[in-house]
Amino acid sequence: MGYILGISAYYHDSAACLLKDAEIIAAAQEERFSRIKNDESFPTEAIKFCLKFANISLAEVDHVVFYEKPFLKFERLLETYVHFAPRGLKSFLKAMPIWLKDKLFIKKNIAKALHCIDPNWEKSRTILFTDHHHAHAASAFYPSPFDEAVVLTIDGVGEWATTTVSIGNMAQLTLKKEINFPNSLGLLYSAFTYYLGFEVNSDEYKVMGLASYGTPVYKQLIYDHLIDVKADGSFLLNMDYFDYCTGLKMTHKKFDKLFGHPARAKGDELLPFHKDMASSIQKVTEEIMIKLTQSLYREFAIDNLCIAGGVALNCIINSAIRQHSGFKQIWVQPAAGDAGGALGAAYSVYYTHLSGLRNVDLQTDAMKQSLLGPSYTQKEVIAALHVYNLNYEKVAHDVYYRKIAAYLADGKVIAYFKGRTEFGPRALGSRSILADPRNAEMKAILNAKIKFRESFRPFAPAILAEFADLYFSKGSKNRYMLFTENYLGNADKVPDTVSIPGAVHVDGTARVQAVNKSHHPDFHQLITAFYNLTGCPAVINTSLNVMNEPMASGPEDAIRCFLNTEIDILAIEGLLIDKKRLAFEELSLPGYYQ
Repeated sequence: MGYILGISAYYHDSAACLLKDAEIIAAAQEERFSRIKNDESFPTEAIKFCLKFANISLAEVDHVVFYEKPFLKFERLLETYVHFAPRGLKSFLKAMPIWLKDKLFIKKNIAKALHCIDPNWEKSRTILFTDHHHAHAASAFYPSPFDEAVVLTIDGVGEWATTTVSIGNMAQLTLKKEINFPNSLGLLYSAFTYYLGFEVNSDEYKVMGLASYGTPVYKQLIYDHLIDVKADGSFLLNMDYFDYCTGLKMTHKKFDKLFGHPARAKGDELLPFHKDMASSIQKVTEEIMIKLTQSLYREFAIDNLCIAGGVALNCIINSAIRQHSGFKQIWVQPAAGDAGGALGAAYSVYYTHLSGLRNVDLQTDAMKQSLLGPSYTQKEVIAALHVYNLNYEKVAHDVYYRKIAAYLADGKVIAYFKGRTEFGPRALGSRSILADPRNAEMKAILNAKIKFRESFRPFAPAILAEFADLYFSKGSKNRYMLFTENYLGNADKVPDTVSIPGAVHVDGTARVQAVNKSHHPDFHQLITAFYNLTGCPAVINTSLNVMNEPMASGPEDAIRCFLNTEIDILAIEGLLIDKKRLAFEELSLPGYYQ
């Protein structure tokens, strides 16, 4: 059946994915090339990468598919403005010219952009479109290790839907029910993100991290005034308190009055009130998701659950679902946000449009560890190092990881670059910053001197899968950092373990990445070397970037992050660069600062 190119774009986190029949060949977010966080522009560079990796031209692609239907989205926009009129005139006047000039002609714009990539791709060729939430559902079910599952998608909004429930059975994906705009659990959470002074569609994970520092004292107020939750977990929002339907902001003045404070301005001090607000919305969202998934388990009596959509990146909620819903197995798409829509759209073409057959491996998923982006040869890395006039040490493979382990044990912070770039928001040991989790002060050091971000932000452990049961409750074998686990591994509580306080959140949990030797051999070898040296089977693993910057993709991204922070060592494709050995006067560093 050939090649299928899936595209997501024009809202946030645009991406491209290339399938060959049902196999994922390549996938990447445009931000990794443009260096614009959550880049929404047409994914030209991501498409070029996918084609280059497959060694094909665009003209050889059999089907191109976009991850949503623009006309349905425009219909929702118009109907919403009519419903709330005369409120929202200012927002309407701002939105309409953009739609009438550009967004209604997405098909034409896509065709033009593809023709620019490859003039042999004819503008008249068919471009397919799929529903936004169907793309999410396809991305959740088809690469999962299940032949049958309940599929839940939940985010801000697609065309109309904000939450959908489908049943996946082999190659079939059947929509069963949905909740529509403006009733949206994702937008409720985003409204609190906005109110707390963070960026909507970008910083929701900050609210999740901040929640552990507060108490959910406003939970009942939220239930009493903002959201009506039914017995089955479905819900209705009270739109008197929100402004996202017609306004240019998320919340209404009535929202401020309800909680007794104005929205926090970006950069203002985080007060105990803000921590309690974060805790309250986190707890409400968690309880609704538990109620919803418990209802789905009772209704459909299927043991497997797949989840996608932006809310699926809330790992605390995922863990609560796993613990309380009744489902025996849960699989969450690692690129659960809109980037994953490109993957789901491509899958939708193969299984729905082309009636492809599905072969399921019940032992593992089809995501290839989500290492689906670009890789670079050592020769390419050396060329990039020469641009920056950086000396490097070339290390034999058998001692490379032992040297990295020794640096980590000595308290050094490592920028680690190896193999293909991750697809999705999590660093999984390919574009990572690594540190020693035994040091309780390492969290503060990384936040202040490396990531340049808020002090409340936690760091996650990457642990050898064979040790996960010893350190964490239930010993999650999740490879994608999509669940939190209760930390058990204090040496005084669990003998024969080395404590890892630097990788545990203030609430005693950690967002665990279990590293399996067969799935991720290089990263497993690195952590094993650290374990052999220290007795500690885990490292702190966070993304190779600073705040408000996309994760590194190419060698130059990693080099700039290394030079512009207090990272000590750059370990990149078998090469080691020690910052202490670099004489300042020898450097030729665009954008370098200390």
